[in-house]
Amino acid sequence: MEGPDSGWTVVIADDHPLVRDAMRHALNQSLSDVQVVDASSLDEARQAVDRLGTVDLVILDLNMPGMDGFTGLASMRAAYPLVPVAMVSATNDETVMRRAIEFGAAGFIPKSAPLDTIAEAIGQILEGQVWLPAGTGDSAGGASRQDIARRLGELTPQQLKVLSMMSQGLLNKQIAYELGVGEATVKAHVTAILKKLGVHSRTQAVIAARLLDFKTAG
Repeated sequence: MEGPDSGWTVVIADDHPLVRDAMRHALNQSLSDVQVVDASSLDEARQAVDRLGTVDLVILDLNMPGMDGFTGLASMRAAYPLVPVAMVSATNDETVMRRAIEFGAAGFIPKSAPLDTIAEAIGQILEGQVWLPAGTGDSAGGASRQDIARRLGELTPQQLKVLSMMSQGLLNKQIAYELGVGEATVKAHVTAILKKLGVHSRTQAVIAARLLDFKTAG
């Protein structure tokens, strides 16, 4: 696969050197000019991002020191909201993959995936797409970008705000706090959003929004 060709900086955080080596190989395969910085824990990953200043992608192992399930992912997204984060894991559990997307990951890459697939995934994530393994059953409902754009246009301003916060990985109770409304109101908005977008889960809604690099004003 041929990927973007200049000036990428990627932090690979995994406590297994062999996994970092495999990811580095995939990066070199998909990108012609990439600086790779290793980390073996969540703290080291955050220190690397702070030190580098500009980072194009962080690759996080789901199970390594400091992660505590999805808490590490959520804290990384909160601290560096403009830096995409791809999760890697030995698990192929679809529920875990979908939860990672809901918590703000830009992709979920199984460690068992072939190097070509890993390279393809990294390239798509760097292009601003959300990547999940084929067959996970949680794409954006098979809709085209034009169709997604049309459906997004049908959302009310409040629903757009809720969708934006969903895309940032916020839970219903956090969205309710930010908007100053009850959690039941947020749940009603989420239900309406899913219906208008023609999807069946929060994950699909988030993927649909990110396919268009969706952002809401205000």
